[in-house]
Amino acid sequence: MEFNDRRNYPSENNKLRWVEKLSYLLDEQFRLPGTKFRFGLDPILNLIPFAGDMSGLLISAALVLTLAKNGASSKIVTLMVLNIVLDATIGAIPIIGHVFDFFFKANKRNIRLLNEHYVEGKHQGSGKGVLIGVGLVLLVIFILMIYLLWQITAWIFNQF
Repeated sequence: MEFNDRRNYPSENNKLRWVEKLSYLLDEQFRLPGTKFRFGLDPILNLIPFAGDMSGLLISAALVLTLAKNGASSKIVTLMVLNIVLDATIGAIPIIGHVFDFFFKANKRNIRLLNEHYVEGKHQGSGKGVLIGVGLVLLVIFILMIYLLWQITAWIFNQF
């Protein structure tokens, strides 16, 4: 699919219109009265331990899989998967994750990425650079955590 071909853009393609509707339902269906704050079923489902988190993850993964099958570039698929993984990982943390789910709307972010991909021509090409960057960040975090654990262990042993 070429991004200049507007027929391939999901909101104008009846076959993929359900992706935008489902994303809206999960992330923005309801509005807090008297405010502009919107939320969907995803943070509500996530109040159910494990089952809510898994349902949101599976629905989001199905959306990305559908988009990948319909010609989204590997870079945009990688970015979308990162949004989903971040949402699922932090969302699984009790209390903090529940609050996070109301503000980090992975499906809405993925639809925005899709708009940028097809309309503006962004996020073309391979997702290898994104994966390498994420891998390096995780490696640095891992090294810092080991160092911190080493320092804490040394401090504890020095207390005795």
